[in-house]
Formats: sequence, structure tokens, C-alpha cells
Amino acid sequence: MNDKINILKQEIGKIIVGQEDLVESLLIGLISGGHILVEGVPGLAKTTAINALSKSIGLDFNRIQFTPDLLPSDVVGTEVYNQKDGTFSIRKGPVFTNLLLADEINRAPAKVQSALLEVMQEKQITISDTTFKLDEPFLVMATENPVEQEGTYRLPEAQLDRFMMKVMVDYNTPEEEFEIVQRVAKNGFEEVHQVATVEDIISLKEQLKLIHVDDEVQRYMINIVFATREPKKYGISELEDKIEFGASPRASIDMYKASRTMALLRGKDFVTPLDVAKVATSILRHRIILSYQAESSGLNSDKIVEQIINSIKIP
Repeated sequence: MNDKINILKQEIGKIIVGQEDLVESLLIGLISGGHILVEGVPGLAKTTAINALSKSIGLDFNRIQFTPDLLPSDVVGTEVYNQKDGTFSIRKGPVFTNLLLADEINRAPAKVQSALLEVMQEKQITISDTTFKLDEPFLVMATENPVEQEGTYRLPEAQLDRFMMKVMVDYNTPEEEFEIVQRVAKNGFEEVHQVATVEDIISLKEQLKLIHVDDEVQRYMINIVFATREPKKYGISELEDKIEFGASPRASIDMYKASRTMALLRGKDFVTPLDVAKVATSILRHRIILSYQAESSGLNSDKIVEQIINSIKIP
């Protein structure tokens, strides 16, 4: 494993016990330029994880608590009129940062959620007639609470598709929770210090270009994505009436980026089918729209992706 990545993981591990998938996903998003959607009940260190990542690299971090009365201007900023001199000035919103936590993003209506579309895709923000480019790196981590459905809004498909990965965060194991309580009982959690810089992240981004992806492995990725659109063509006819809409071309791009970054995290200079399978569920679970037949039979997108991966020939 790259020494800098190892050091970052150790530093974040000072206050995050377990939750390796979440930490790895944040690193994948940060290095490859993707965004992460996280679903999990409260109290599972989602906010703590991204805050620890920002401190360990010395990045700016902002948090937006999404609520039903939030306005788009509360997210991106607005133009303000100055009565003294009769001029307008730009007041920048909290999206002007490196790491942005959009907490409980599904509590705000679609109009507010869509305010993030431009910044997530183009890494720029337009206020009035002025466009601002954001500093690199830039990562949005949005959270959803799966328990409370009252007062929530469904995320538009266009919004979901801009998240590279959707990560499901579960409870810690008994051993991990014992470790958490032990740390609190003794001296509390250690303080996270800066152990990397923006230049280190840029260097890791450059290293990504050296990760080799064989044509057969790339075809393997494409086959997995296409099987969500045309399952019958790939010998999975039982899923034909279970999937309403398959994954978009953006899923293929994100799978390519995430697989290369996963190989980098593992200290390899080439991508294997195992790297692809490791990220495939997180890449696809929020991009597959299930049919009524699938939902009524108790199928979810994770089970469908698992069936697809088991059915596609490994190169």
C-alpha cells in the first residue's frame, strides 16, 4: 500500500474504529474526484469520518444541515445589495470548500438538492452571472437516514447519478464497540493531526494514471453495467422484469475510476477483476431503478448486482 495512504488511514483510525468501507470510499472519492452518498442510522461516525479526513490533510471542511426550509442560496450563496454605495456583491455559500458534508440531504426538496448538481459535476458554481471554479480537491459526502421517512424527499435520479458510490454503513462489531467504549472510558479519543497535504493528494491523482487496466478487465466492467440494462442478453433473463432502468454510462466511468483507485489503495499497479467486484455494488446500487415486481418479491438492488456479478464471466 502507498505509504501516504497507510499513514492517512492510521491517523483517521485514531478516532474511527472499524467502518473500513466508509474510510476507503472517502479516500477513493477524494483521489479519483468522485462524490459519496452514505446511508446509515445516526451515531455511526459518518460526520466524524469526513471531519477526520479533512484534519489529516489540512483541508477546508463545511457542513450543511439539510432541512425542508433550506433555500438554494443557503447552499451556493447569493448576490447581496449594498445600500450604502448601491452596488451588488457576492456572498459565497458553504459549498466553497474542499470537503462538504451534506447532512440528511433527503430532508430538503428537489429544488435545493439540484443546487448541488453543477458543483458536483463541473466543480464550479454560478451565482447571478458570475461563475467560480472550486479549488481542488473537492468532495461531497451526503448522508441519508434510513429510519425516518417522514419529512423526507426522494433524491432525483439526476442527483443520484452524480454520486460515484453509495455506501451502506452498519453497526460496529461487538469487539469494535468494546474498543470504542474503552477509549472513551480511558482518555477519550486522540486528536487527529495533519499528516498529508494537498500536494500529496495531487500526487496520488497522478499515480492513478500509471495504474494499468487491461482491455479484458475494462470489458468486464462494461459487461456488468450493460447487464443492468439488458439482463436477458447476458443470460440473466430472470432479471428482465425486475429492473425498470439500468445504470447510466456515468456508472461505467465511475467504475473505471473507482477500480483504479482501489488498486492504488491495495498497493498494486494494475486492476484485477477482484478490484472491480469490490466496488461494483457501491457504484451500481443507487443507479438501478427496480420494477414493482422486484420490490413486491423482496429484491433490492444489492441482491440484483450480486446476481449480475456472479453471472458475468470473469476474464
